[in-house]
Amino acid sequence: MTDAGSPSNRDAVIARYSGLARTALSGAAITDCDPGEFAAGGFGAAAYRGTGDAPEDALRASLGCGNPLAIADLHPGETVLDLGSGGGLDVVLSARRVGPGGTAYGLDASPDMLALARGNATAAGVTNARFLHGHIEDIPLPDGQVDVVISNCVINLSTDKPRVLAEAFRVLRPGGRLGVSDVIAGEGTGPDQLADAERQVGCVSGALTRRHYSGLLRAAGFTGVTITLTHQAGAGLHSAIIQAAKPAAQPPAPGR
Repeated sequence: MTDAGSPSNRDAVIARYSGLARTALSGAAITDCDPGEFAAGGFGAAAYRGTGDAPEDALRASLGCGNPLAIADLHPGETVLDLGSGGGLDVVLSARRVGPGGTAYGLDASPDMLALARGNATAAGVTNARFLHGHIEDIPLPDGQVDVVISNCVINLSTDKPRVLAEAFRVLRPGGRLGVSDVIAGEGTGPDQLADAERQVGCVSGALTRRHYSGLLRAAGFTGVTITLTHQAGAGLHSAIIQAAKPAAQPPAPGR
């Protein structure tokens, strides 16, 4: 759960989550959002209750606002990319679901988070996970490389969300899928109210409304956009699952 857009904001986010990663590497528990949000059952490890296959060390380091794998519908042999992979929980679980014939990539801007994630993947016995250092606004993968893009409460942190979604679209193969968990703002939430709610929750910055999020996805080229609210995450804020697809390649026109 590490990234952002502008250099100043990006540096602040990286520093924040690098500190959390170092705390986790020391063996201590970490919390990003306000403890009350965790108690409400929607953030961190609480979102993975009942999954049964979540490794304990990675689970303790979870800083997300949902479980994107609950809606990603991964299949053996697929290639998955997690934007802002943090402690690696979703990468580890993805790697297990796509199996040895598939690959799960995790992209994060914090070297400390990458160290934490690699350690968690090794402890979980996962060998088909690959962790990349970089930013979600400039994904270090070629065009059409992955079948599924996931993310867990990271896109809201970026100050260049159109670029993030355009990059996600670029690296997806035709027919590829996007399935993310994120925090969105309620329609009609004023700037001051939104800023106050984000400060109270503590792990959200720059949340979009459902309408705005949908518009950016469609502008990037995605189709089949659905945004489903899951639970309230503070006054004017909701956790949500966002799903979309890259259109399948069109056959060439007759005579060409």
